[in-house]
Amino acid sequence: MELSQTIHGHGLLTASLLLLINFYLASSSLPQVGNRLRYITSDVEEVSGKSFDYIVVGGGTAGCALAATLSEKFSVLLAERGGSPYGNPLVLDKKFYGFALIETDEYTSVAQSFISKDGVMNQRGRVLGGSSAINFGFYSRASEYFIEKVGLEKELVRDAYEWVESRIVSKPELTLWQTVAEFGLLEAGILPYNGFSLEHIEGTKVGATMFDEHGMRHTSADLLEAGNPEKITVLLNATVKNVIFDNENRNESRARGIRFIKSNGSPDQTHEAYLNQPECSSSWGEVILSAGALGSPQILLLSGIGPQAHLREFNIPIVLDIEGVGQRMQDNPGIALLVDNKPQNQLPDTPQVVGIADNFKFIVEAGIVPVSLNATRMTVAAKLAFPASNGKLELNSTDPRENPSVQFNYLAKEKDMDECVKMSQLLERVARSQSITMFVGAEHKSKLMSSEDELRESCKKNVRTFYHYHGGCTVGSVVDKDYKVYGVEGLRVVDGSTFLESPGTNPMATLLMLGRYQGIKILKEKSDAGAFNTQQQRP
Repeated sequence: MELSQTIHGHGLLTASLLLLINFYLASSSLPQVGNRLRYITSDVEEVSGKSFDYIVVGGGTAGCALAATLSEKFSVLLAERGGSPYGNPLVLDKKFYGFALIETDEYTSVAQSFISKDGVMNQRGRVLGGSSAINFGFYSRASEYFIEKVGLEKELVRDAYEWVESRIVSKPELTLWQTVAEFGLLEAGILPYNGFSLEHIEGTKVGATMFDEHGMRHTSADLLEAGNPEKITVLLNATVKNVIFDNENRNESRARGIRFIKSNGSPDQTHEAYLNQPECSSSWGEVILSAGALGSPQILLLSGIGPQAHLREFNIPIVLDIEGVGQRMQDNPGIALLVDNKPQNQLPDTPQVVGIADNFKFIVEAGIVPVSLNATRMTVAAKLAFPASNGKLELNSTDPRENPSVQFNYLAKEKDMDECVKMSQLLERVARSQSITMFVGAEHKSKLMSSEDELRESCKKNVRTFYHYHGGCTVGSVVDKDYKVYGVEGLRVVDGSTFLESPGTNPMATLLMLGRYQGIKILKEKSDAGAFNTQQQRP
């Protein structure tokens, strides 16, 4: 749903809201789970020059699960460009949902806004927990078809999902608006009714949520508690500038470590952290990028891996010419309708019910989003699950804190435009259902009000993001089936940048699973190779 578009133009948080938040923080008992980690720091000097078995870049949806898993056997540095979510009501408390997407700044806010070259406003997570700390919190697994298509092992996938779900996922109690929306989806013909389900199945269902019964959000950051606290080092507010490579006496370059800066510091003041290099090469660890669909291709480009001509534009030394880096960027086109007559003053309400229609092509949800301190709007929104259009990502500068340039080419293919028209017709049927119109006090009209030409024009004018963008380091183009970057050693990518499509109703559950899944696969790979634990050491 297009929360940022709905509230865009209303300005930053008002002084009264800031006072309210400060009061809340002073008296709050918000979870402080992250503080129990043995070693969590924002001081880059404490990490600079040290070595680890594995370095995970990006403490987001996949990265935290991955780091926790690897720490069972190895020392891990988890480098996150944002700060801690703990103690922040804008992240954790459902009552304040949406305000974190308004209060953005250049380097430190938990959400980093960007506008694609298509002109569509979007958001990135910039906090430990990543986008799982700022999204709607709707949790639903990928389809069986997706798991088969990407070649993952079904049993390990199930185990990885269950590992996540046992720690941070809840079954929701439906709010009144979600119950009304549920009936609206069914009236619109999105059948059958499947009740509560974690699975991606056609029809109307209740999904799981990251908000618990107290309205507190759980994020991927909570999964770090499942790791070995003696082996995880979490470095916050540190932005990775590039991967360090060593190609001495080798046909292929090998990742040696990372170069990073303080997120709100000077881009010229760099620090380094390294991978341990034990005598047995089979014991060598890896740098793993989990920086997201914008961050991971950006870091590869800044590290000299990508299209040669583009790297030369920025005088970046070329490590490897891979044309696929930054290519096949895709975002699911979304359309949203306001169903209330005017702004209300209600608590925000995140989606708990979803309609999955037309052979899984359309995903429909409803919510209540804040548009100002004292006003909310009720929306129903839909996304196109399998768009054909895609675009590309390129660098804007060599400062890793700046957003790269990205163009998704929403609805550029005629097929996508045709599907958007069909999706909009379905959305109108939901919005004009008797359940929803009676609830909001609008006139119920059984006939659709818009012609196909009008809907086509509306799609062009009002296309929005669902925040499920992906691609840029796709499997088969940039990484192999084990998520290892082609042509270099000791470097993987494990996040949504590897996806060719967004799985399920939204990708969060699958990204959480993927972090755990790939962590288990790496542990097994090292075990089979006879690798042993190494100790943290200085180079």
